[in-house]
Amino acid sequence: MFKARKTYWLAQIGGWALLSMLIFSASKFSNQSIDLETIGISTACFFVFGIALTHLMRYFYIVMGWLNLRLSNLISRVLITSIVVAALMSILNMLVSHLVSSPKTPFKFSVVEFSLDVAGTLIFFILWNSVYFTFHFFQRSREQEVSNLQLTASHNEIELKNLRSQLNPHFLFNSLNSIRALIDIEPYRAQENITKLSNLLRKSLIIGSEQLVPIEEELSIVQDYLDLEKVRFEERLEIRQELDSKILNFLIPPFILQTLVENALKHGVSQLIEGGTVWIRVSKNGDTIRLEVENNGVLKTTKKVSTGIGVANTLRRLELQYKGKAQFELKQKTSNTVIAIIEIKES
Repeated sequence: MFKARKTYWLAQIGGWALLSMLIFSASKFSNQSIDLETIGISTACFFVFGIALTHLMRYFYIVMGWLNLRLSNLISRVLITSIVVAALMSILNMLVSHLVSSPKTPFKFSVVEFSLDVAGTLIFFILWNSVYFTFHFFQRSREQEVSNLQLTASHNEIELKNLRSQLNPHFLFNSLNSIRALIDIEPYRAQENITKLSNLLRKSLIIGSEQLVPIEEELSIVQDYLDLEKVRFEERLEIRQELDSKILNFLIPPFILQTLVENALKHGVSQLIEGGTVWIRVSKNGDTIRLEVENNGVLKTTKKVSTGIGVANTLRRLELQYKGKAQFELKQKTSNTVIAIIEIKES
């Protein structure tokens, strides 16, 4: 930020200084009847007005949010603004010229002189805007490229983790033990759970290569995961879902919900002798998609939470994917329930 600001001011002062020197030289040789002091004062005022007005113009662009507009929507706005600012600068230049050269005579406004001055000054502002927005678009393009590279790197890292151990070894070990215990007692159910585990592993590998997946597809992974966990928890685990069917096609990063559910079981329900309930909610409020995973338990703020991809990784993925349009919160909702909330604004 400091470097960009420093570059801006160096370019701003340097550019107007160079232009002022050129105007001073041109005025000196083209009209030798005017003394150097008058030319110098007029040029100095031109230099100050140029810096001040273009800086105010830049501030106006930022406040109005024009830096985020498409080029097609930007051109007409910038042109109109440049004409207004050029007219203002021409008036200031004419007043300064009058006060310096003939302060005792009444000021006479000439439409022709004013129009010619505006046209000439407008060229400078168009040039300034061209340089400013070219630099801005170039800078934004570079930032977008860096952001995309970070997102790709993060996605590749997650994909590798999915291929190696998306389902952590602890869960896989527990699932296999639970299935083994069923083989002699309920062989059909054991076979059914082996199929579920196989499907879960297969789906994990498939969607792990995707950058975004529909909520419905993510919920399918979560359901397979919970079906297997119910073999271990039995009656100690209850699942409740509240899903808005209208938004199940909304795209989210893979394993975002599964991570929260896994966290809810590992740090919540599994810690309770009597077990507990996991609530999964998908809803929409205005232009915001809301994903909630709530579970019985107590949030241990001093304990580092790291399950599956990990909450910290989830935060980073949301930041890279949605660039400030997504929020994550993990908190104690009531005395015996913890809730994890992801809110994503529709683009």
